[in-house]
Amino acid sequence: MTSNNNNNNNSSSNMTSTSRGSSSSSNGLLPVTITSNHPDVDVSTNGDHYDDDDDDDLLVDPNDPFDITQTKNAPPETLKRWRQAAFVLNASRRFRYTLDLKKEEEKEQKKSMIRAHAQVIRAALLFRLAGERELVTSTTVSSSTHDGDYEVGLEQLVSLSKNQNISALQQYGGVKGLSKSLKSDPDKGINGDDVDLLKRKNAFGTNTYPRKKGRSFWRFLWEAWQDLTLIILIIAAAVSLVLGIKTELKELWKTQSYCLRRTLFTKLEQLEGLEEGWYDGGSIAFAVLLVIVVTAVSDYRQSLQFQNLNSEKQNIQLEAIRGGRTIKISIFDIVVGDVVPLKIGDQVPADGVLITGHSLAIDESSMTGESKIVHKDHKAPFFMSGCKVADGFGAMLVTGVGINTEWGLLMASISEDTGEETPLQVRLNGVATFIGIVGLSVAVLVLAVLLGRYFSGHTKDLDGNVQFIAGKTSISDAVDGVIKIFTIAVTIVVVAVPEGLPLAVTLTLAFSMRKMMADKALVRRLSACETMGSATTICSDKTGTLTLNQMTVVETYVGRKKLNPPDDKSKLHPEVLSLINEGIAENTTGNVFVPKDGGETEVSGSPTEKAILSWAVKLGVNFDHIRSSSTILHVFPFNSEKKRGGVAVKLPDSAVHIHWKGAAEIVLGTCTQYLDSNGDLQSIEEEKVFFKKAIDDMAARSLRCVAIAYRPYELDKIPSNEEDLNKWSLPEHELILLAIVGIKDPCRPGVKDAVRLCTAAGVKVRMVTGDNLQTAKAIALECGILFSDEDAIEPNIIEGKTFRQLSEKEREQVAKKITVMGRSSPNDKLLLVQALRKGGEVVAVTGDGTNDAPALHEADIGLSMGIQGTEVAKESSDIIILDDNFASVVKVVRWGRSVYANIQKFIQFQLTVNVAALVINVVAAISSGDVPLNAVQLLWVNLIMDTLGALALATEPPTDRLMKRSPVGRREPLITNIMWRNLMVQAHYQVIVLLVLNFCGESILHQDSQTQTIQLKNTLIFNTFVMCQIFNEFNARKPEEMNVFRGVTKNRLFVGIVGMTFVLQIIIIEFLGKFTSTVRLDWKLWLASLCIGLFSWPLAIIGKFIPVPKTPLSRSFMKTFRRLKKSRTA
Repeated sequence: MTSNNNNNNNSSSNMTSTSRGSSSSSNGLLPVTITSNHPDVDVSTNGDHYDDDDDDDLLVDPNDPFDITQTKNAPPETLKRWRQAAFVLNASRRFRYTLDLKKEEEKEQKKSMIRAHAQVIRAALLFRLAGERELVTSTTVSSSTHDGDYEVGLEQLVSLSKNQNISALQQYGGVKGLSKSLKSDPDKGINGDDVDLLKRKNAFGTNTYPRKKGRSFWRFLWEAWQDLTLIILIIAAAVSLVLGIKTELKELWKTQSYCLRRTLFTKLEQLEGLEEGWYDGGSIAFAVLLVIVVTAVSDYRQSLQFQNLNSEKQNIQLEAIRGGRTIKISIFDIVVGDVVPLKIGDQVPADGVLITGHSLAIDESSMTGESKIVHKDHKAPFFMSGCKVADGFGAMLVTGVGINTEWGLLMASISEDTGEETPLQVRLNGVATFIGIVGLSVAVLVLAVLLGRYFSGHTKDLDGNVQFIAGKTSISDAVDGVIKIFTIAVTIVVVAVPEGLPLAVTLTLAFSMRKMMADKALVRRLSACETMGSATTICSDKTGTLTLNQMTVVETYVGRKKLNPPDDKSKLHPEVLSLINEGIAENTTGNVFVPKDGGETEVSGSPTEKAILSWAVKLGVNFDHIRSSSTILHVFPFNSEKKRGGVAVKLPDSAVHIHWKGAAEIVLGTCTQYLDSNGDLQSIEEEKVFFKKAIDDMAARSLRCVAIAYRPYELDKIPSNEEDLNKWSLPEHELILLAIVGIKDPCRPGVKDAVRLCTAAGVKVRMVTGDNLQTAKAIALECGILFSDEDAIEPNIIEGKTFRQLSEKEREQVAKKITVMGRSSPNDKLLLVQALRKGGEVVAVTGDGTNDAPALHEADIGLSMGIQGTEVAKESSDIIILDDNFASVVKVVRWGRSVYANIQKFIQFQLTVNVAALVINVVAAISSGDVPLNAVQLLWVNLIMDTLGALALATEPPTDRLMKRSPVGRREPLITNIMWRNLMVQAHYQVIVLLVLNFCGESILHQDSQTQTIQLKNTLIFNTFVMCQIFNEFNARKPEEMNVFRGVTKNRLFVGIVGMTFVLQIIIIEFLGKFTSTVRLDWKLWLASLCIGLFSWPLAIIGKFIPVPKTPLSRSFMKTFRRLKKSRTA
């Protein structure tokens, strides 16, 4: 009931259930038209605008299935379309982290099945749990008779909640009788000590459910094995293995007749020949298995990270009353008998029965599927776990937890689907598909050339002998030769198809999400990490986000008298003091707990409520006495539209007082009189100027102003029956002003720096608050959102009411100029978000109240508050800011930009490897009929490039330099002109060096025999190629900077992977030559390889002096293509 406490926002009576990507439940949202199509306007990274010819709309291909700039709320048809269009070698792995569309359909079917067969499903679960012994609690089904410690049994409670049987509830003596049977108290709750909690868990179960176990490592191993090319390579390796051993056995058989004349030593030499027969096939098989294991380990680690984040999302913190004290506990710690306060936006944590409620309405759509709001009173007192509080407040007695509720059965029956598409994932699938098709074409070309040369007799072995002679070469040898050629072609496909490219997004997101948790941000939707990097504006709340949310009353006016100090009750007339205390104690959702042992008084509630209650405690309020000696007749919960809340109270003498509390200037407008400090009634008309000036003065000093007023009322005018009373509106006019208080909420330390950082990064910060415009202006100046008083003019600062009254077109024009919006309602925030998005902005919005849900849902990135945010707001958001701090929002922007930058680094690195490997093998195959990089070597390169490269580059931490760039446009090309330049410089260098070694290597490295020379040449090419990739990995870290080593020591994973790759390369060359078809290199050739690789560093510096055009190459290409197409049709 504060002027800007969105936790208690009044919700509309109609709420809709909207399913959100990876959320396991539906969200209650206000009915609002959500615009599904928004124009996507580019924000160039260098701030330059392109020519009119480069208009995005002209460059967008409506038939491109990968052109999805916004995956949030994307229709299933769009998601199916891009999956079907992708060129994929391993679908089970590639689409693992995308939304499982089939499971989403099955989830809805299971909901209806559970409602119909809840008891059978529950019995099956209990039977399973009893066998597995997974629960700490008793898993045997209790009989219908009551438990020894309690007068009611588990099955009776389950039946009561399932059937919502009011007559059965009455037999227990209503909620009071039931709470007595459960050894609880409707006002004070359970005892709550360890012994009591253990007894309740043993008797009635815990508020947990058996989660479906995550995928085991063996499952990931199996999925990594599903890659079509790897399967083909394994088959080829097996055939090659059989043929190799067969060939050696045949040779051994031929020489068998001479064995009697040979020595034992000679026979052992022949057996060594047999051993060598399996090297070709065995080495390929081993390399494939190594790729599978490394891939599975990487994927399994990511899976564990997502599982940990999911458990964090499900661990909701809520209030419960135990021993008369309001405490915060985890939803998993709720037990039967607990008394749980409920307020708007809360999730109902368990099944229960209403104790008391005022205007309490529940959205049960998450369980029933019907978007009807159910009002709770003593005629409909039953609560279903998993539902949301849509309106009002009250308290419930918990009667069922865990799998003894329908919600628990549902959660135990479905697995949490963490999959969802992200815009980068979709776009990278498009890139991977294009590259894959090119790679496949190249592989087919190489296959055709090599087969043609082989069967035409142009292919020779290392000794210079023709490998195939028609009519002379055996079928076995011919098949062996064909398999080797086919293996090379398939391996080229493995290297060419960047299967790891889309999965690198998941890798960097998993890494970022884990690190963001440390920065107090819990990611609910993966796509939000990326989109945050493109954010152009942040619409932030004031209270608790820009300020500390540590509120204290620092100024008080009673009548015309200003109290100094503000809690000086000696200057107040007893009647005035009594009315103020009565108004505060009755008209609140907070609570005051006074320990019996005389300890410090504990105040709970929202920060504003706590500030006012703490002030009342200093004034000497007896909270329990006032509430117990009076009866609340009707409540009007705080309404964010009206900015006030009220209550009708019946006193012991049957007199009725109606108390109001809310935004000072709004409550003042409804007052006709005021009580002065002497207790005398005075007309307010002549003093309104004084009070308004007092409010403005407090607001100018960034104080939140709250007015307290009341009016007496006749009891006979209040409806006597419950139905009419629920429809009755509290009189809100002719009020008597009691007091105006100024509440100080200091700015958070570091907020000014965070706002300055955002401004420098091209992200405009807007403040949207329900507070007085003057208070908002003062805080905005203090935080640096407004630079000076000269900026504080309309429309830079505007009231929500003024903005609301503009036409849609006017709102779009004004929205861009708005910096501060005061006295705004949640609907005003929604209108602002819609107007900004239509203007091409990428909008991030913070919100904490239930009515903020539509704006959070509509925004590109919804940021809810972890401390003050309601469950409805959190479920509608994409990221939860755990400490409610604006500085944490800025950290999310940094991480968002880091995700995009890391993916670009990996793309540059991988494409360089792709181009160099493909060109060298194709040119060598066509010219000489052989390839210098064989299957095993290419698989090792693929491992460096895909898995290890992604781990090294996708886990780079964000740098301050990222916040000196402009936001990345939604249609900004993934491969920028700078990346093309770097890529082409390095690829050309590698190709030239490797081709020189390939064609001139034999004359440079002349050995005793041609066989040795060719083996040494191919080994040097392989080693040089790997060295180039190792050194180029450093270049990929900083595509735009000269100093590529800046911060390298901070990324231990990068240093570790590069070091490990180098060590493994030494082992491969020096000790695994028979497996990789390599020979040992002397120190001179090692030095040559290192120097060639090392030269990529100065080359990268030289390359960065090459200017690049501002217009992206992809735009120029598309523009030319469209013009050609247009001219042909013309």
